[in-house]
Amino acid sequence: MSSRYISLLKSIGSNIAIYGGFVVLLMGVIGGLLNLTVFLTLRTFRRNSCALYLTIMSIFNIGQLCTGLLPRIFLYAYGSDGTGASLFYCKFRLYFSHICVMISLTCFCLATIDQYCATAHWACLKRMCHFRVALSLVFVFSLVWILHGIPYAVFNNHVIANGTNKVSCEMTNAFYIQYRTYFIVLILLGFLPFSVTASFGSMSYGNIRRTSRDTVPIARRELDKQLTVMVLVQVLANFFTLLPYTIVNILSLNAERSDDRLFRAKLQLASHITLMLYYVYYANSFYVYVCTSKRFRRQLIYVLFRIPLTQSQQWMRKLTNQIIPQ
Repeated sequence: MSSRYISLLKSIGSNIAIYGGFVVLLMGVIGGLLNLTVFLTLRTFRRNSCALYLTIMSIFNIGQLCTGLLPRIFLYAYGSDGTGASLFYCKFRLYFSHICVMISLTCFCLATIDQYCATAHWACLKRMCHFRVALSLVFVFSLVWILHGIPYAVFNNHVIANGTNKVSCEMTNAFYIQYRTYFIVLILLGFLPFSVTASFGSMSYGNIRRTSRDTVPIARRELDKQLTVMVLVQVLANFFTLLPYTIVNILSLNAERSDDRLFRAKLQLASHITLMLYYVYYANSFYVYVCTSKRFRRQLIYVLFRIPLTQSQQWMRKLTNQIIPQ
């Protein structure tokens, strides 16, 4: 009975990884592309520091979905994610996935801090919300994470299983495995981004309630309110996406010493569920913005329909006014 129950739990976990992963992947890529379309098309966002962070975040969210989630879907659907067939892909996929994760989370933290500075009452903090400052920070942190991820490319290698001769892609350095487990996964991907975004998000909320008394231009004030609301609601959404994954990872560390197969199977199922929620973080930003910002919905409609309609009308008018030689 216990064996059948364990098999059922594994089957449920595999189905969540395949079908849930496909839905998250599809919705995430579509949403990310729509985010980029709005942020890169409208002049309102082009020179805004917070919008720059959200744009970069959207790019690397798509990268993480394609390099992190898509191979996982293939792994559970077909038994292979492709890393066993190519050593280069084994090293590159995990290296690039790590870079996408770290830059995405960093940009979201910077966006939260940026909105705190933008809504603050001190001029020195407001000066930090400059497009060039944002570009510099993105460049510096991107360089840091590119260098920080090099061990992924060095220590991930092909390992041949005894008996089956099956080739798999695994981390082969014991020290770096411990570093990744206790520092990267728990701190850099878990508690640190959640703490930063929650802290600065709550302070931004207090600031935004007092902006009506500031001598800020109306257009800038409305843009700050829009971006702050978008960022704050995503901070709340992250509470349900990032935190459960971190908690299950902590429980998994203690479960490695357990001989209870049923408990480990249940924890594995919980890991599948929370991992899917973790990937929802990389897929949900567009839908959070659409649901929480009426202005963003108007901007989306304008970019998708008004601009193409206006351009087609201008093209038709030019075509009609052309003098066709006899």
